[in-house]
Formats: sequence, C-alpha cells, structure tokens
Amino acid sequence: MANYDSDTETKKITVALPTFLLLRLSDRVPSRQRSRFIARAVEERLDIEEQLAALEETAGAWPDEKYPELSSEEDIDRWLMDVRKTSLV
Repeated sequence: MANYDSDTETKKITVALPTFLLLRLSDRVPSRQRSRFIARAVEERLDIEEQLAALEETAGAWPDEKYPELSSEEDIDRWLMDVRKTSLV
C-alpha cells in the first residue's frame, strides 16, 4: 500500500456518497483525515479487483486432465509440502 503524506501529488474530484455512508464516515474519521482514508480504501479495493482479475486470467492454467496427481485437496497439500521441503534445502 502506498504511503500518503504531504508530498504525495493529489487532485481534487467530486464524489457523491450515499448519505448513510457519509454519516458512517463522519462518525469514524475526522474531517481532515477523510481524503487519506478514502484514498486508502479505494487503493485496497483496486488491489482486490486486480487480484481477482489475475486469478480469473490464470484460471485453468493447470487443467485437471494434465495433472491427475493433483485431483484432491489432499494431493495438492502433499505436493505443496514436498515443494516447500525441497526449496528449504
């Protein structure tokens, strides 16, 4: 996550929030800290969206037909443990 400080370049925008959400924000975050709070929240959500897109893009990279030895969760756990053991040596 980026570190937002007084040197970070910013740009003002107009954003409309539902009233109930603005009230919740006002209850929790002091007015002078709201921009930073919102920027961090947006960044966190964008990180999640990018991770989901990457997962969707790589889904099926290991098709079941090509890796029958990894057909169950136990098989995958065993394989991961083996990989981790060999990478520690």
